[in-house]
Amino acid sequence: MMKRLFDIIVSLLGLILLSPLFLAVAVAIKRDSPGPVFFRQVRVGKDGRSFRIHKFRSMTVSKAHNSKEITVSGDARITRSGAWIRHWKLDELPQLIDVFLGDMSVVGPRPEVPRYVAVYPEDLRRIVLSVRPGITDLASIRFRHENDLLARASDPERAYREQILPEKLRLQSEYVRTRSFVGDLGIVIATFTALFKR
Repeated sequence: MMKRLFDIIVSLLGLILLSPLFLAVAVAIKRDSPGPVFFRQVRVGKDGRSFRIHKFRSMTVSKAHNSKEITVSGDARITRSGAWIRHWKLDELPQLIDVFLGDMSVVGPRPEVPRYVAVYPEDLRRIVLSVRPGITDLASIRFRHENDLLARASDPERAYREQILPEKLRLQSEYVRTRSFVGDLGIVIATFTALFKR
């Protein structure tokens, strides 16, 4: 109950206080390339329920919805405004909408697309999907330079599935087993610290 109340208060205040920034980012996106401001994609949430996540669009419309669901640094799909939006993680801010609606939490395992959730080991799937997914978590901090790591891999898709995803699941399952309100606050602080160390 405390976590949900925290989510509602933080998301509502965030949406109000950050509205000028939202407007500036929206204008930059629209001026840079044609298409919608938001990128909507199906993700898997609590108890395996699907929802459409909100993100600021950082790629061209003609290529943003193709079969590639991982992005590497220098990807030709990324627009000019999208590069700095992604650098400062501004594309994630609209997920405050998903938090307010109850599909996500401020802190929790990052939600994945269905095809990656399909390869989760059954025991870890049960644990990770037992809570609302979050905007940030321990894995987000650990892999904050994930795009750079994938750009150096000869096969980014394989590197993600065989190296990065298993470690993310380990960290996410550890979070679920040990989560606490104080721990969530610590992750929020660590997220901002990591962001400004970029």
